[in-house]
Amino acid sequence: MRRGIAATALVASLALAATACGGDTTDESGAKGGKSGGELAGTVTWWDTSTVGSEDKVFKALAEGFEKEHPKVKVNYVNVPFADAQNKFKNAASSGSGAPDVIRSEVAWTPDFASLGYLAPLDGTAALDKEDDYLKQAAASTRYDGKTFGVPQVIDSVGIFYNKKLLKEAGVEVPKTLDELTEAAKAIKSKTGKAALYLRGDDAYWFLSFLYGEGGDMINTKDKSVTIDDKPAVDAFKAVKELVDSKVAVTDATNGWDNMQKAIKDGEVAMAINGPWAVTDTLAGDAFKDKANFGVAPVPAGSKTAGSPQGGHNYAVYAGSKNLDASYEFVKYMSSAKVQAEVTQKLSLLPTRASVYGEPKVAENEIVQFFKPVVETAVERPWVPEGGSLFAPLQTQYTKVLTGQATPEQAAKSTGDSYRKLLKDYK
Repeated sequence: MRRGIAATALVASLALAATACGGDTTDESGAKGGKSGGELAGTVTWWDTSTVGSEDKVFKALAEGFEKEHPKVKVNYVNVPFADAQNKFKNAASSGSGAPDVIRSEVAWTPDFASLGYLAPLDGTAALDKEDDYLKQAAASTRYDGKTFGVPQVIDSVGIFYNKKLLKEAGVEVPKTLDELTEAAKAIKSKTGKAALYLRGDDAYWFLSFLYGEGGDMINTKDKSVTIDDKPAVDAFKAVKELVDSKVAVTDATNGWDNMQKAIKDGEVAMAINGPWAVTDTLAGDAFKDKANFGVAPVPAGSKTAGSPQGGHNYAVYAGSKNLDASYEFVKYMSSAKVQAEVTQKLSLLPTRASVYGEPKVAENEIVQFFKPVVETAVERPWVPEGGSLFAPLQTQYTKVLTGQATPEQAAKSTGDSYRKLLKDYK
């Protein structure tokens, strides 16, 4: 799930919840977690960041399956809001108190946590089971400084969720370009009274498809240069501003996730940009009581190409865990082909293991059929420790452009200046 990637970087400090951690766990004998008579024992605290009310129920049940296989291990399941988890983990890990044994780490967080010494290397451990089975693009975000610090849980990207009924009433096809989107919006408004697109304005992750569509990127890691203030980025800012100014898209600079989901689920907009993590929640809306009314298509292309960002999550183990053996086995179980197949069947999330795509129920899943080729061609985000921090300054300027507080040129320059301060070796 990706409800607020920029928000995590904007939170300066958070109060830590009093939850059990690996360092405080004991088994029946009173010993700290580990092995009891050669058998795994103790407690594994897992911070999950999935959507409450839909995804969390599935992941909690799967964790209980691990307990059945290892009856002396207690999995302490804690659902931590996605927007809070990054800073909450950093605060806990840096203080040495309250950190979980295992965390569901967004792909950009993994190299960040690893660079700070907060994660245990997984090479040669039980956690990294059948490593060759992982999709290369999914495994890319798990490595830092020549070591592996995460195990891919899910991989994702974004597309257009659309209401087939509204598009049919308007007599339009799903737009393939931004120009087509603009034309379709006129018919949608005149025939249905609805807006064409909800454009989330409070999270810069939703801006990336427009940036890639103009041939741009945030930074170039190969030559260590900042590219967010180049012409393609200016053009991308102009594109999103025009969508809002021309009423093609409606937006909100605050609480964008809830407002976007309500709009698409209630049938107040014809389209919204979202990813596989939001399918289950979206289908629960009144507009999709008939699930056949739900459609998915690529994000409309910009002037150069159609581009979507690669996202996803990894399982990572806290370096300070006092129950590493059980934590490694828990990660192995949760990332197994069997568990990944079950997650896909129940939530339509994309597996990270190549072998799982051959499972009949996975191969037949319509959401997987759509998103798999999108993911395969998705643009990799920069897997650098500062990767997650790149979103905060971009988010500030993205919102300013949408609300008329900055021109596209000013926004691009300001973001570039912030990046050069953040990335000391970049030009």
